[in-house]
Amino acid sequence: MILIADGGSTKADWIAINSDKSEAFRVRTLGLNPAVVAEEELNNRIINMFQLINVKEDVTEIHFYGAGCGTLKPAKILEDILQAIFINAEINVAEDMLAAVYAATGAAPALVCILGTGSNSCYFDGENVLMNTPSLGYILMDEASGNYFGKVLLREYYYKKMPAKMMLKFDEEFNLDADYIKQNLYRKPNPNMYLASFAKFMFDFKEEAYIHKIIRNGFKEFFEYRVLPFNKTSETPLYFIGSIAFYFRDILEEVAENYKLKVTDVIQRPIDNLLEHHRNKMV
Repeated sequence: MILIADGGSTKADWIAINSDKSEAFRVRTLGLNPAVVAEEELNNRIINMFQLINVKEDVTEIHFYGAGCGTLKPAKILEDILQAIFINAEINVAEDMLAAVYAATGAAPALVCILGTGSNSCYFDGENVLMNTPSLGYILMDEASGNYFGKVLLREYYYKKMPAKMMLKFDEEFNLDADYIKQNLYRKPNPNMYLASFAKFMFDFKEEAYIHKIIRNGFKEFFEYRVLPFNKTSETPLYFIGSIAFYFRDILEEVAENYKLKVTDVIQRPIDNLLEHHRNKMV
C-alpha cells in the first residue's frame, strides 16, 4: 500500500492506494507543518487517525508533500516521525511546492504558485523546481495568504479602518479580546493557522469594495515579490493552488492581467491530481 499526503498548515489530505492502483481510502488530519508544529503534536495528529494506524504495517511507501518541508531540518523531523510509525515504509518527504507542480502541470514548464494558509511560488522548467527565494514563513513573507489577510483584517479592525457594518459582523464572529488574540499569537501553537482563520470573513463580503481592495492589494504584493521576478511572459502557463486563489479567482485574474499575465488554472486541492501522478508511476 502507498500513502500520498498533501500537507498544509491547516490540514493534510491523505490517500491510500492499493498495489492494483485502486483507492483504499481517504482521510484528513490537522496540518502537519514541521516548521511550526511541535514534534509531539505532529506525532499525535497522525497516530490519532485510526485509518492511518490501522494500515501502519501494510504501507510500503509514503510520499508526503508539505508546508514547512522545504528545508532539511524540519523535513527530517517529519521523516523520522513517519518512519517510527510506518516501520515498513520507504519515506519521501518533500515541500508542498513540488506537489503543486505535479498537480498543476505534470512535466510541462510553468509558473506554479500556492495561495492557501501560506503562500509560495516557483518556476518549473520541465525537470527542476526553481525557487526565486526561500520562504521565511508567515511573519516575514506569505504574501496574499490566509494568514496574511488575517493580519490585515485584525489590524483594520483594531485601528477602526473597517466599515462599521463589517466591524459589527467581525465582532460577532470572532473573539476579539486583545489578551485572547495575543495568547493565540504568541503563546499557543500554530499562530499561522489562527491568523488564517480570520480570512474566511472575506468570503461573506467578497463583493464589497473594501474587501475587494484588500484582496487586490495582497495579490499585487504577491505578484511583485513572487511572480514578476521570474521574468516570464503571458506565454508561460501560470497555475495557482489553494483556497485563497480558488475563492477569489476573479480578482486574481484581474491582477494578473494588469501585469500582462494570464492565469491558466486554479486548483483548490491538489490531492486528486497527485493521486493520478503517482498512479502513473506505479508499475
